Amino acid sequence: MRRRSAPCPPAAATWSRRLLSCESPSGAMKAVLLKVAGKEKEKEKEKQFLEVWYQNRKVKSIDLTALDKHGSVYDDNQFGCLAWSHSETHLLYVAEKKRPKAESFFQTKAPELDCSADEELECPKKPDAPIKGEQFVYHEDWGETLSTRSVPVLCVLDIEGSSISVLEGVPKHVSPGQAFWSPDDTGVVFVGRWHEPFRLGLRHCNNRRSALFYVDLTGGKCELLSEDTGALWSPRLSPDRCHIAYLENRVLGPHQQCSRLRMYNWHTKQTRTVLEVVPRQVWGAFPGIYCSALPRLCWAADSRRLVLDTSQRSQQDVFVVDMQTGSTTSLTADAPQGSWSVLTIDRDLLVAQFSTPSCPATLQVAVLPGVGQEAQIKWICLQNAPPVPGISWGIRTLKPPPEQENPQYEGLDFDAILLRPSEGPTAQKPPLVVMPHGGPHTVFSAGWMLYPATLCRLGFAVLLVNYRGSLGFGQDSVNSLPGNVGTQDVRDVQLCVERVLQEEQLDASRVALVGGSHGGFLACHLIGQFPDTYRACVVRNPVVNIASMLTITDIPDWCLTEVGVPYVPNALPDPAHLTVMLQKSPMSYINQVRTPVLLMLGEDDKRVPPAQGLEYYRALKARGVPTRLLWYPKNNHALAGIEAEADSFMNIVLWLLQHLQG
Repeated sequence: MRRRSAPCPPAAATWSRRLLSCESPSGAMKAVLLKVAGKEKEKEKEKQFLEVWYQNRKVKSIDLTALDKHGSVYDDNQFGCLAWSHSETHLLYVAEKKRPKAESFFQTKAPELDCSADEELECPKKPDAPIKGEQFVYHEDWGETLSTRSVPVLCVLDIEGSSISVLEGVPKHVSPGQAFWSPDDTGVVFVGRWHEPFRLGLRHCNNRRSALFYVDLTGGKCELLSEDTGALWSPRLSPDRCHIAYLENRVLGPHQQCSRLRMYNWHTKQTRTVLEVVPRQVWGAFPGIYCSALPRLCWAADSRRLVLDTSQRSQQDVFVVDMQTGSTTSLTADAPQGSWSVLTIDRDLLVAQFSTPSCPATLQVAVLPGVGQEAQIKWICLQNAPPVPGISWGIRTLKPPPEQENPQYEGLDFDAILLRPSEGPTAQKPPLVVMPHGGPHTVFSAGWMLYPATLCRLGFAVLLVNYRGSLGFGQDSVNSLPGNVGTQDVRDVQLCVERVLQEEQLDASRVALVGGSHGGFLACHLIGQFPDTYRACVVRNPVVNIASMLTITDIPDWCLTEVGVPYVPNALPDPAHLTVMLQKSPMSYINQVRTPVLLMLGEDDKRVPPAQGLEYYRALKARGVPTRLLWYPKNNHALAGIEAEADSFMNIVLWLLQHLQG
């Protein structure tokens, strides 16, 4: 390929942000996608540039916005990709389909030639002519954090010619994403997600119907590579270009599950299951796969083994999988207790990060040993981060009493991670902050978490509860919770709190709750069901009334699934089901609440819309319960904006200090 220099993004830009980047197969070139904003006073719209670098020198800058072939490029994890062809001449990415311009019926303009005013609506339109009457058409989106994503298209950029082709042939009933080049560059492999009868929220929802497809670049023919009855994602091509590994869940049901690892053979066109779902977690055995995605580079150089990280109860560990035999080996079995995450593997050089609740992440590297010798791996720490002083922590396992056993899934246990101050005056027992996680099918891993660590340094003990239904404890644990929310999970948290208060030197008169989403659901339940235990409560975007959330959330299937009712898209709301939803919601215990509550709501939350928090706020105010509401504009479910995160944390601390005074 001929190397040519190109102009930089316009000097008028006030800032730029890197969205995606990827190296070419040879490692010589790198592609970088940038978003550039113009000066605010000039009201320039954001532009997107794709830069090509060769040996640390920028050789090309392509203004994707000026080419006007599509809308914004996707940089999310659900659809987004940026992939070099094996020949290193083309780049593949996903973008929003170009939407025709629309205008009002009453937009005034000069009449078209050869058309009378009366015939204007019937005249043939120019390709880019605005369409009348389409100005206010509703366009579905993919929910929380994906509100600008509606109709994704596969795009191919010719590096030399600076031209873009939007691929044809994708079936109309699916939305393409997570794409990469086929082994011979003759086509593109992608994950197609069903969007009929309508789109549901996709973020943190690995249970949406999807399949693996191949579209031929020459004839536009599209071929189904996998079964089309599951929910698959995260396809990864092996270095020898012979196999595609991917993760698969069952459709609907819990949003997060124990996943299957499957492998498609490009030459034989056969798919087989490498690792199955694990019903129960057994010490010393492979725990199952619980991860949001496989690492982008996860294959060993031999194209036989694959590296991934997964939750193992309240820890996260790294495993290598022999894709031929299905055998697994822990690469962190002899490492300290904590949380490990794979960052990448390149020609068997493995890069990972390790952290604990008292120590921020450190970078770790190792060379992956040969087949059968993986347990001999030696990790080298590239940066020594000393533990944060004044924090001690441990993991405890609890088993529910017989009367709280789930009759369908007996014998399940659960964990909790306790952080407590190890410095300061010993005469005074520290107060306890209880933090149940959201989801509900997620998990607290024994890794670095800023909020718990900071609260601990401020003198609070912090209890992180992985109640039954959390990931990492087997699929039986996940399955035990739907139909039992508001009881099983609430009792697990309360049991853990009572046990810790009995066994640890903590102040039982100063206990508070902090939770978000389903963690907020549990916090609101606990102050209603056990009002004498808690002195303060802080909730972020909490679920308080599943019945009223059903028709306004991007995940209506969650509302039904978690109360034990199958989700059917065309079913009418059943009064009996709505009654069950209310009975399992914190609002049913509102009359018993006396604990002061701080509510923090994101104005743009599509997952748990702020109407939920407002409903609880008004109910508390009507009953004279001390409450305060913080409203964060331009923030969604995570409240992850810089101002919102800083302000919310300060308010959390001040609320706890105010209500947990000795």
